[in-house]
Amino acid sequence: MSQPIEVAELANAYAGKSPQDILKLAFDLFGDDLWISFSGAEDVVLVDMAWKLNKGVKVFSLDTGRLHSETYRFIEQVRDHYGISIEIMTPDPALLQPMVNEKGLFSFYRDGHGECCGIRKIEPLRRKLSNVRAWATGQRRDQSPGTRSQVSVLEIDSAFSTPEHALYKFNPLAQMTSEEVWGYIRMLEVPYNSLHERGFISIGCEPCTRPVLPNQHEREGRWWWEESTQKECGLHAGNLIART
Repeated sequence: MSQPIEVAELANAYAGKSPQDILKLAFDLFGDDLWISFSGAEDVVLVDMAWKLNKGVKVFSLDTGRLHSETYRFIEQVRDHYGISIEIMTPDPALLQPMVNEKGLFSFYRDGHGECCGIRKIEPLRRKLSNVRAWATGQRRDQSPGTRSQVSVLEIDSAFSTPEHALYKFNPLAQMTSEEVWGYIRMLEVPYNSLHERGFISIGCEPCTRPVLPNQHEREGRWWWEESTQKECGLHAGNLIART
């Protein structure tokens, strides 16, 4: 794509469009340069929609080394169900080993999840996105009222762009609610993580995720020992902060 992309104009024009329309725009603009981020939870809806538009869709997932066994099995289930490759990004041992040696495996309970997420999630993601022109995520505005309520369907990724490399970020599911996501999953019999059957809604690393009670918001099951309105691991926080 040689012509400049009018991000604000397109974001406004597609603000009320369907996720499929937004994904079609992403493929039209970037083709095989578009990557789908698959977290192992309900992002499978995004994978399903993208795969139906492009059977050769490129998908990647972050393996922090601390995921639930159910999540690992789910990743393989999605790989087999769609017949796709899923590129697995893992932490850099040169960064992870010193932290674990010095602080142990559960330091985030004492000093917050920022350092651990930085090494296990953000660094591998930055490494992946450094060679990517555009990516699509399963972010939704209703996932975290304190941090994601203004998520745009298309934006310049201010967290992972550099002066030499503009990264475009699509959030096709931004307007979908949790109810709509699960309606899609049930109606089309899309695979899902078996942890959802045990009260898990927002699923991350095993030590940092727990089931939620009736009428609790899904993000209350993540990093429950920290302040409730700022529950972000850093994968999207840079873009969210930039808009505040």
